[in-house]
Amino acid sequence: MALTHFNAQGDAHMVDVSEKPVTSRIATAESHIKMAPETLDIITEGRAKKGDVLGVARLAGIMAAKRTADLIPLCHPLPITKVNVDLVPDATLPGVRITATVKTTGQTGVEMEALTAASVAALTVYDMAKAVDKEMEIGGTRVLLKDGGKSGRYEAL
Repeated sequence: MALTHFNAQGDAHMVDVSEKPVTSRIATAESHIKMAPETLDIITEGRAKKGDVLGVARLAGIMAAKRTADLIPLCHPLPITKVNVDLVPDATLPGVRITATVKTTGQTGVEMEALTAASVAALTVYDMAKAVDKEMEIGGTRVLLKDGGKSGRYEAL
């Protein structure tokens, strides 16, 4: 398999998807942010000074999915039809588990949009809670599901 974002001369380029058929596409990505149990309590009890941490992070993730092509140089701008970002507090982590699902009907997939949404949601949680916990750790960012297009369905194990 060759890396598709490089031409025969080795130069980076945007992949030409003009000959690909338009199909329904979906991708789901996850991330998490670990924190001190006390920080999680502040977030879940609504005591953060900056406001509704999970609500703001959800909106940030949605906005990020829509701006992915502005952030990732060779990413195609896509007509996104749905973005869903779920943030679930998890005391066993302790922290917040984030899942982002993005849909489109187009000629290329939405994995980057889902990854961007999950990542920016995690970064927003960090930003909103860093005053009380600078040791938070973001991790586990990966694609869980990708479906549609020539390569078919992928589901993480």
